[in-house]
Amino acid sequence: MSPESVIDIGLASLLVAAKLCAPLLITALVVGFAVSLLQSITQVQEMTISFVPKLIAVGIALLVCGQWMIAEMIAFTHEIFARIPFLLGSG
Repeated sequence: MSPESVIDIGLASLLVAAKLCAPLLITALVVGFAVSLLQSITQVQEMTISFVPKLIAVGIALLVCGQWMIAEMIAFTHEIFARIPFLLGSG
């Protein structure tokens, strides 16, 4: 296995991880921003208020995007398994 193939697999892994995390992280970011904006308008400075809306929003995002996330992970796993013979040099 060459260093280029290791770097290629590492890069592909990081890209898939970023794609899979993006919907959940963006949802948490948007909800957190909205709650903090509401807190600053009402001047309620309680740190625990933002936790429940974020938890609910991320749960909904997981329900909405979960099937796509699993499909992406399965496709990536199939791609990695298909590369194994070429990585070992017998392909």
